[in-house]
Amino acid sequence: MRQIKLGADKIYFGEDAVKALAELPAVRKRAYIVMSGTIQEELGQLKVVTDVLESAGFAWKSNTNVEPEPCWESVRQGVEEMREFEPDWVIGFGGGSAMDAAKAMWVFYENPQYKSLEEVMPPAPLELRKKARVCCITTSAGTGSECTRAALIKDPVQKRKYSVREYTGKLIPDVAILDPIFSVTMPRRGTVGCGMDALTHAIESYVTPLANPFSDAQAIGAWIYGYRALPICANEPDNLQARGDMLAASCLAGISFSNCALGICHGVAHTFGATYGIPHGLANAVVLPYSIDFNANHDSHASKRYEELATFVGKNDLKKTIIDLRRQLDVPATMKELVPDEGTFNTDFDTLVQKVLTDVATPANPVKITEEYASEMLRRVYYGE
Repeated sequence: MRQIKLGADKIYFGEDAVKALAELPAVRKRAYIVMSGTIQEELGQLKVVTDVLESAGFAWKSNTNVEPEPCWESVRQGVEEMREFEPDWVIGFGGGSAMDAAKAMWVFYENPQYKSLEEVMPPAPLELRKKARVCCITTSAGTGSECTRAALIKDPVQKRKYSVREYTGKLIPDVAILDPIFSVTMPRRGTVGCGMDALTHAIESYVTPLANPFSDAQAIGAWIYGYRALPICANEPDNLQARGDMLAASCLAGISFSNCALGICHGVAHTFGATYGIPHGLANAVVLPYSIDFNANHDSHASKRYEELATFVGKNDLKKTIIDLRRQLDVPATMKELVPDEGTFNTDFDTLVQKVLTDVATPANPVKITEEYASEMLRRVYYGE
């Protein structure tokens, strides 16, 4: 038996979706808004959000201390603020970093008995929605965190990323708001990285052994809409139709992998990201064609599924399709272009292999990843074929 949860309880999509904030049910009417840096405030986007909240009688407090890849210390500090402010809504406003940080803060706010990321790893029981609920307003089209059951938090001391998650779907936000007006200001590089992350989610969830009719439907929709919209978003940043389609694709892909899993592309991308500070979406963009090639050469079912995805967008070779798209979007072809110190890579190599093997995404890959395969993937991604 499988349990399926198809996203947030309510998803508001399209222009003016932000106005749905006025409908959030609350008793204390206190909203704690989590952002990654001050960019939303500087662009005037925070005021758009708070104007709607204030019109509905909400008091609010903002936190702009989250890093581009949220770290444990900023999560811990946010929890301390929340305990003092006592919000009944936690709002993640921004990209995946802000939304993941908001969800992680919520977990520790609701469960004060836990003091570290290790303690909340499954199967630790999590009590949620006793104090607050969560709304995510996404400004990027990448992680799909507004509708996923996990939050990725980095421990810079251990150089490791933890996936704070709950398998029955409790961590999926109550409300998701996808308003394209918030994504038009994203720089091209960020648009590309986030978009490639969303496409990776769609592709990996479609070939995992845990794929099912529900996750397939979301993955196919995400892939078709995302593949068509991403180049337009990169080259016509004010195109609200394309921005909206890309937000939808990202959300669908997030729902898809929440109901199955990911694979070796994410396992390798997480490893390079945590070790060398490579942005997550960019890391996935570099790794993706290598993971497609690897899985297709080792598993006939995965090869067939990749072929199906290619045909959905009028192509016949998914690996080539991704390479062509990557070239069009100016994505590097190898990780060596991003980590040029070959000596450091070789010194770190054995540690990198172990990180790939123990990454949360690796076990669901269609091909079982051995130490030999992890080593092969790392070298292919770093040096190229």
